[in-house]
Amino acid sequence: MDKVVATALEAVADVGDGASLAVGGFGLSGVPNVLIQALYERGVSGLSVVSNNCGAMESGLAVLLSAGRIARVTGSYIGANKEFARQYLGGELEVEMIPQGTLAERLRAGGAGIPAFYTPAGVGTQVADGGLPWRYDGSGGVALASPPKEVREFDGTEYVLERGIRTDFALVRAAKGDRHGNLVFNKSSRNFNPLAAMAGRVTIAEVEELVEPGEIDPDAVHLPGIFVQRVVALTPEQAADKGIERRTVSAPPARGTVGS
Repeated sequence: MDKVVATALEAVADVGDGASLAVGGFGLSGVPNVLIQALYERGVSGLSVVSNNCGAMESGLAVLLSAGRIARVTGSYIGANKEFARQYLGGELEVEMIPQGTLAERLRAGGAGIPAFYTPAGVGTQVADGGLPWRYDGSGGVALASPPKEVREFDGTEYVLERGIRTDFALVRAAKGDRHGNLVFNKSSRNFNPLAAMAGRVTIAEVEELVEPGEIDPDAVHLPGIFVQRVVALTPEQAADKGIERRTVSAPPARGTVGS
């Protein structure tokens, strides 16, 4: 089955207001910027987003966040995104913060058809006990807090019950993909992208290099095409457009030192 769609706008045409999205990427690595921009151009709003973070440096999900298009974020990192923090603390945005490993497993479990699982992460904290502020009232008070979760003991150790995550759509970016939707991710972009792709009921992948079926060694496939419904081939310019989140430059070594 050829899953290639001509344009990003066509690929996200049925993503409506209020949809839930699992979005891949970590920092600026492996972020489906072209698909996110297509959503922005369509004017979709009221989105519930599941992603490790919510964009950085005015790119990625920060494009939708700054435009007021996101209503709820499920993630594990706010970082240096000042607009994210402002909207959260100001009561404009509902935020469910989750331990990073738990978030990854909740996405994977949802994609694997596992409704819930037990983990020791968060036991004895507000993650399990409840009370984490999901939404502030804009005056410093908590308008909506997280509920308590079931805690159960196995072999003398307590574990908290966490539910698998399923979303209406998933947006991911791959280094290479074929027309059947088999995907290969490059290095650190492999962290959340495959898991987000598994969680989406309709998964849309933007690929930097589109190849024909059979050109990817089956042993090299990171995510099989059964999890992908649409593929968008990026232009060379789009594929090469990659930012650096924090540029660090070292001073040159002094003359006469080792390596000079």
